[in-house]
Amino acid sequence: MLNTRDIEGRIERHVGRRIRERRILLGLTQQRLAEMIGVTYQQAHKYERGINRVSAGRLYELAQALGVEVGYFFEGFDARQPCEQMPERQRMSLDVARNFSRIRDERSREALAQLCRVMADGAREI
Repeated sequence: MLNTRDIEGRIERHVGRRIRERRILLGLTQQRLAEMIGVTYQQAHKYERGINRVSAGRLYELAQALGVEVGYFFEGFDARQPCEQMPERQRMSLDVARNFSRIRDERSREALAQLCRVMADGAREI
């Protein structure tokens, strides 16, 4: 049976991972997110790592800044399951999303999106 401290640590790591995932999907740096919620870069980093606890008020600010409901940060949490590292495929997906959002040219973004659709459709046929 898990004790309260173990569960709290898992929650903090899970919430931190969800913050990081959403930030990356939006193409934001830790510095930019920190500025948006009024904390230092170091504090934002500690939130994402689950090192520092995120207060309810700060969690609300994060949700506003990241365009999600507060409940988003808890989705997928199960106290009975160990807190796992992000799977490699998910990490790569976030990396693609981050880099895609940095492409300034609309035609290039559309061409890349089309390429991904074609490749994904082709993978289903194999």
